[in-house]
Amino acid sequence: MSINPCEIIRKKRFGGELNEAEIRAFVTGVVDGSFADYQTSALLMAICINGMTDRETLALTLAMAKSGDILELSDIDGVKADKHSTGGVGDTTSLILVPLVAACGVKMAKMSGRGLGFTGGTLDKLESIPGMSVSKDIEGFKSQVRETGCAIIGQTAELAPADKVLYALRDVTSTVDCLPLVVSSILSKKLAAGCDVVVLDVKTGSGAIMDTPEKSRQLAETMVRIGNMSGKRFSALITDMDQPLGNYIGNALEVEEAIDVLAGRASGDLKTVALALGAHILRNAGRAASVEEGVSMLEAKLSSGEGLEKLGDMIQAQGGDRRVVKDTSLLPKAPHRIELRADRAGYVTRMHTSDIGNAAKLLGAGRERKTDALDLSVGIVMHKRLGDAVRRGDLLATLHAGEKSDRVGAYNLLKRSIEIGAEAPEKKPLIQAVVE
Repeated sequence: MSINPCEIIRKKRFGGELNEAEIRAFVTGVVDGSFADYQTSALLMAICINGMTDRETLALTLAMAKSGDILELSDIDGVKADKHSTGGVGDTTSLILVPLVAACGVKMAKMSGRGLGFTGGTLDKLESIPGMSVSKDIEGFKSQVRETGCAIIGQTAELAPADKVLYALRDVTSTVDCLPLVVSSILSKKLAAGCDVVVLDVKTGSGAIMDTPEKSRQLAETMVRIGNMSGKRFSALITDMDQPLGNYIGNALEVEEAIDVLAGRASGDLKTVALALGAHILRNAGRAASVEEGVSMLEAKLSSGEGLEKLGDMIQAQGGDRRVVKDTSLLPKAPHRIELRADRAGYVTRMHTSDIGNAAKLLGAGRERKTDALDLSVGIVMHKRLGDAVRRGDLLATLHAGEKSDRVGAYNLLKRSIEIGAEAPEKKPLIQAVVE
């Protein structure tokens, strides 16, 4: 017996708890079009206002995951793992931890999306590598994971198709930040992708979707709770985004920094978070007895160069020029450099991370719409971190600009985003919490 959309909307409008049949009917209607856009929008707003119980959120997540293809990875030996970040600035951890974890013997089968916002997503970063393809059919993807140990490709069109419809409507109905809708959107794609272990990087601070520790913890705890209820193993780290994670912001620039980390030429916050996330994957996959042991295993693969070689293997398996891991000059380079220097002495007291990201977008590193073309060569290199002492005239950042970049707009926005004061700020922990 069919369920009338108006009945579902009315029930949630008055704060009722939807049952599994009603939620499945809703998701089916979203995909086949039997729910009109205005009815779907009305239900999204009712959910946003009245919330959802864990039981409802789990049912919505599973229904969305089953709205299209479910990737079956059981024919690949060993534990299959994935990592997801809620998004930040200079956040290049996937390109570091995926090859390192794979070098430790855990299969990394990662499907990613395109980036909307400050810079491109992981796929855009990879496409800055000459010849690199992020498109493979499912059998090709599985074969690469089986043989190479890791792959990062774009999500297939039939993976959780309900999410694509719902996200487009959430975007225009101001329901993007509704917690159960955020959770079901992220987890449905992860569950459909078929991995056994998923570690989440939930950002908090000025450059994050959740800008307060309280909101970030609520999101992390809900995702881990709902993810584990689905039968998979989830955990989450809440990490600071009150400054860019890495020093390089922009697609080719971020690939260069990831290679520098894997080659042992760079360290800092980006490396620390990548190793922490990777260590949780190794522990949850049963490869390491503890997170500390996992970090040691990853450090060993980094020191031996096996992580860098594994990245080269993945690049080659996806048609890219593996020489880039030895020679980053093969990456696209922006034609112009613009220096931002300190106009006073003191300490870097604050960074408005979202403005730094938007400055990179003005240069052409990010997109407003999925159809926007990126300039993969442009971006920003930060030369100072929060708490650093600076003298008048010290170099704060270098803008890498292209011919079509809004250089003046990006420079002025970047200048406003870095505050210098008389006293060093209190240092916040980089990893603010772990949710198991």
